[in-house]
Amino acid sequence: MKRTYQPNNRKMKKKHGFFARKKTNILKSRRKKGRKVLSK
Repeated sequence: MKRTYQPNNRKMKKKHGFFARKKTNILKSRRKKGRKVLSK
């Protein structure tokens, strides 16, 4: 039986990567909060 999590780096970067976050205003708010890691 296949497990549920089949990691795919390209898909993950496209959905949760830096450039995906850049399209919205999320990065600014996360910088303001002082996050160490802004995105995956």
